[in-house]
Amino acid sequence: MHTPTVGSTAPAGRAPEEIRPSEPTPLGLYVHVPFCATRCGYCDFNTYTAGELGSTASPQSWMRAVDGELGMAAAQLGTDRALSTVFVGGGTPSLLGGQGLAEVLATVRRHFPVADDAEITTESNPESTDPEFFAAIRSAGYTRVSLGMQSMAPHVLAVLDRTHTPGRAQQAALEARAAGFDHVNLDLIYGTPGETDDDLRTSLHAVLDAGVDHVSAYALIVEDGTALARRIRKGQIAAPDDDVLADRYELIDQTLRGAGMDWYEVSNWAATDDPSAQCRHNLGYWHDADWWGIGPGAHSHVAGRRWWNVKHPARYAESITAGELPVAGSETLNADEHHTERVMLTIRCRTGLPAAELDASELSRARRAVDDGLLTWAGENLVLTSRGRLLADGVVRSILVADRSAA
Repeated sequence: MHTPTVGSTAPAGRAPEEIRPSEPTPLGLYVHVPFCATRCGYCDFNTYTAGELGSTASPQSWMRAVDGELGMAAAQLGTDRALSTVFVGGGTPSLLGGQGLAEVLATVRRHFPVADDAEITTESNPESTDPEFFAAIRSAGYTRVSLGMQSMAPHVLAVLDRTHTPGRAQQAALEARAAGFDHVNLDLIYGTPGETDDDLRTSLHAVLDAGVDHVSAYALIVEDGTALARRIRKGQIAAPDDDVLADRYELIDQTLRGAGMDWYEVSNWAATDDPSAQCRHNLGYWHDADWWGIGPGAHSHVAGRRWWNVKHPARYAESITAGELPVAGSETLNADEHHTERVMLTIRCRTGLPAAELDASELSRARRAVDDGLLTWAGENLVLTSRGRLLADGVVRSILVADRSAA
């Protein structure tokens, strides 16, 4: 989720005033599960192992706090609009088990109406799933599952400190399909030091053999403070190479397009024969929709206002027990900041950036990007070309920054 860095702020401990969803914007709900069995070397998400938490927090205390925050959210948002999407992420939601995730969804339904056609997603680690797990969450009402695969190559998984065995993600996807899930996603990470083109091809073939209708593929990013960053700084492994990352992205795109998938966001591909294969919840993030984030460290965005919760599960639960929203900080973007963010996010999508959203100087610079082969026209929208997707951040800067040499 987007981490706010700009805008006017409000005091910690409460969300911005006058929170009401913006008609007719879809309303989504995100639930953050902060628990992991182990910490992957590349991960800087707000997650905790049992050893890190000790006795300060547990799935039970987290569930009670989630129930409390949902009640507060319903009181502030009102319940006249049904949720169009629910996304349970983490962390490792599947550590809660099938019944635990069923309880999460049942708790959501106690506080909010959920649309009959709502997309309801959970992330899962393949190692904490089995056929019974998938049957339980499908029966509970989940419609979509996203599985972390990363790679089929054992040496790549070792560099990433991933604990699942090669092939387990593929088998889990098949089990999910057998349990009745029409929408199954597999996540890949590419550009890991030591990965070869053939390693990536093997992973892509396994993804396609699993029969999934959605693939997310992310370039490895080395985040400060992670175990991977420390290993690179010590010279134990090489840093990801930008040229290699570009080549791998093109390999992914060509392979998936050849199998009947196409990109709808720079890092996401979905089956072209079923529009519902695209993740509606994530599209809400990219298209300025409203969502409330439940759980430690979760971020929310409603009616142009955003806020983020305290990170530690124990502090989060303490705030709820005290009858306070667990807000660490909040902000409201001004018009210029909102415009910048809309350009940054919308241009990443296949539907493109409406030219009408640009002022005259921005549109002139966008036309230069068209001449440079980075953007193309799709009706009245500007869409990234294949080359433009490799340079998406630079394209955004070239549109928003008057002096292109500063991009």
